[in-house]
Amino acid sequence: MPYHDRITPPRTFANLDGTVRVAGLRELMRWQLGLHDERQPRSPGTGVEVPTVANDGRALRKANRDALTWIGHASFLVQLGGRTALVDPILSDRIAGTIRRHVAPGLDYPTLPPKIDAVLVTHNHRDHMDAPTLRRLGPDPVYVVPRGMGSWFLRSGLRRVVEMDWWQEEEIEGLRVTFVPSQHWSRRGLTDTNRSWWGGFVLERGGLRVYHSGDTAWFEGFAEIGERCGPIEVAMLPIGAYAPRWFMKYQHMDPNDAVRAFVALGARRFMAMHWGTFKLTDEDLREPPRRLREAWEREGLPDERRMIPAIGQTSWLDG
Repeated sequence: MPYHDRITPPRTFANLDGTVRVAGLRELMRWQLGLHDERQPRSPGTGVEVPTVANDGRALRKANRDALTWIGHASFLVQLGGRTALVDPILSDRIAGTIRRHVAPGLDYPTLPPKIDAVLVTHNHRDHMDAPTLRRLGPDPVYVVPRGMGSWFLRSGLRRVVEMDWWQEEEIEGLRVTFVPSQHWSRRGLTDTNRSWWGGFVLERGGLRVYHSGDTAWFEGFAEIGERCGPIEVAMLPIGAYAPRWFMKYQHMDPNDAVRAFVALGARRFMAMHWGTFKLTDEDLREPPRRLREAWEREGLPDERRMIPAIGQTSWLDG
């Protein structure tokens, strides 16, 4: 299969509503210097306790069961119908050599299944697209990426690459993959702002569908994703990296937004992600699950539909 026949020439992308909002240097400095009304006491980026479990990967290698394993941050191992995919894998100790990982990955290279069929990358920010991890995973998987990102993979020797537009569906190594919108932005260098798309993925095999949102703010598109791609069994939604809201609300949800998104999607189960792994914003690393439980209770949703896995935990989807 000629996986790289449709690599996109440079262009600029925008959100579903036509907006493109990227914070400028003035806003960034206002946040970093604390010159705003949402200042919080500094909380540590490492050395605090978040839930983790040891996972030696044995059950994942020998089982032919549907499962999601949270590796940390937005990284998941997805196993559906005997097919295996990684979403936004980052197994490095630091993001771009700077922001230190708080806890070790829930799975590392020796504990991954021996065959990874596909690697899906939601956008090019360095806490989701980690070059050392991708290069170490090597050329065997199919790399499924947003429109505008394929050339990086080709230059890196990862030539089995499929670029996707929003709402595009492809059969990838036995998995039905749909690339869906999110409310975000992209940039990897100094001159490539919004020159590639961003989004989430719905993966389906044998009628079972799971959704990974990637990075996103709240937007009206969640209902359309649920209508066009449902029914969704599990929605992997971010609950961290949200403070201060005046700065982050245009690009990241907080737990209240995540619950709204879950309801709009009409998914059966919620799986929390994007917290406890890297200290990216002002809230305490341990705060997001507490706020999620509070928002869940206010909405009156059943506890059994909410999953807050430990880093390294495998959630079997058939029980």
